[in-house]
Amino acid sequence: MAADQIVLAAIAGAHGIRGEVRLKLFTDDAQSLARHARFDAGGRALVLAAIRADKPGTAIARFEGVTDRNLAEAMRGLTLSVSRAALPPLAEGEYYVADYLGRTVVDETGEVVGTVKSIDNFGASDIIDIALARGGTVMVPFLAHVVREEADRLIVDKAWLQ
Repeated sequence: MAADQIVLAAIAGAHGIRGEVRLKLFTDDAQSLARHARFDAGGRALVLAAIRADKPGTAIARFEGVTDRNLAEAMRGLTLSVSRAALPPLAEGEYYVADYLGRTVVDETGEVVGTVKSIDNFGASDIIDIALARGGTVMVPFLAHVVREEADRLIVDKAWLQ
């Protein structure tokens, strides 16, 4: 994927028999996807025909040319991205996960502890999953009193790295 592409959702599988798919959203809601007509899905252009909200963090979508369950199921695992230029400006406190993936994580002393593996939200706040340099992973809340941003790295309170 090109560096200027931002992933907005991933296809989790087929929904029903008429070609609809279940989406895992990486945006606030389904309507934030509705404003885009086309998505890049691994080099393949997908045109959104319809979308509706489902459970929190998910949506049901239909794409042009996808007319049955077999075609929908074959799309499982594809990510839907758009150009960064096609997105609205970020509000205060908002960020793109893509801007943090792979970023170096250090403790307060400057010692490298690992890299950002993923950022998830399980309901309370965003959680940073850090691949530790010593092996394994640790999850820390992406909160101001735990994580600070400095240039091209994140500084994490050592107490959260135990």
